[in-house]
Amino acid sequence: MTPRLPDVTRYDLRLASPLALFFAAFFAAPLVALLVLSLRGPDGQFGIAQYAAFLGDRFSLGVLGGTLWLGLKVTAVCLLLGYPLALVATRAGGWVRGVIILAVLTPLLTSVVIRTFAWIVILGRQGVINSTLASLGLVDSPLRMLYAEGGLVAALAQVQMPLMVLPLMTALARIDPSLWDASEALGAGRWRTFRRVTLPLSLPGMIAGAVLTFAAAISGFITQSLIGGGQMLFMPGYIYQQAIALQNWPFAAAMSVIFLVAVLAVILSFNALGRLARGYAQT
Repeated sequence: MTPRLPDVTRYDLRLASPLALFFAAFFAAPLVALLVLSLRGPDGQFGIAQYAAFLGDRFSLGVLGGTLWLGLKVTAVCLLLGYPLALVATRAGGWVRGVIILAVLTPLLTSVVIRTFAWIVILGRQGVINSTLASLGLVDSPLRMLYAEGGLVAALAQVQMPLMVLPLMTALARIDPSLWDASEALGAGRWRTFRRVTLPLSLPGMIAGAVLTFAAAISGFITQSLIGGGQMLFMPGYIYQQAIALQNWPFAAAMSVIFLVAVLAVILSFNALGRLARGYAQT
C-alpha cells in the first residue's frame, strides 16, 4: 500500500505564534489601551462623552474633513504626475529607465525633515521661485506660497511621490507587452489601448499607491506643521495639541480613534472604487 504523502500546502499554526505575539503586543494591545482611554469621561466614568464632544463640535469636524480632503488632493496630484512617470519608466529601456528609477528612489534616501526644509527655501517669500519670478519681472511682490494650502499640497506630493510611483511601476511591469501590440494590430489607437488595456490592468497598482499616499499624506505631521504653519490645523497637529499642550489625553485618544475609523472608511472606498472600475472594464 502506497504511503500517504503529507500535504505540503498545510502548515502548523504554531509557526505563526511569534508573529501573532508580536502583533498582539505592539499593535492590538496599544489600540485597545487607546480605545479604553478614549472612553474615560471628564468625571472619571466610562462613556462616549469624548466622542460626543468631538462629533458635536463643528470646528473639530472641520479639521477632520480638511485633513481627509488634503489627503485626497495630494493623492490626486501624485496619481496625475506619477502615472505618466511610471508608464515611461516601464516602457523605456536602458539608461532612461535607470535614471527615472534613481530619481524616484533618491527622495527615499533623504530625511523628510530635510526635504521639508528644502521646500521652505523654495516656497518662501525670498525663496527660489519668488526670486526667479522677480528677476524675470513677472511679479511685483512675492507670491504667498509658504503657509498656504497650495504649497502644502505640492510639498506633500513631492515627499510621498515614491509611494505612488513604485506600486504603479510594479503593476505596469506585469502587463504583457504583447497585449499592447495585439490591441494596436486589431485597430485600436493608443488612447483606446490605454483605456481598455493599460488602465484596467494597472488598477491594483493605482489602488495600492493611492492607499499608501493617502495614509502618508494625512499623517505627515512634520510637513504639515512646517509648510502649513500655525494658520492651518490638521488632525495630527490637533491631536498633538490636545495631548501634549492641553494634557487632555482622553479627548486626544477619542480623536485618534475617530481619525482611524475615517481613514479606514476612505481606504475601503478606494478598494470599492477599484472593484467597480474593474467590473466596468470587463463589461
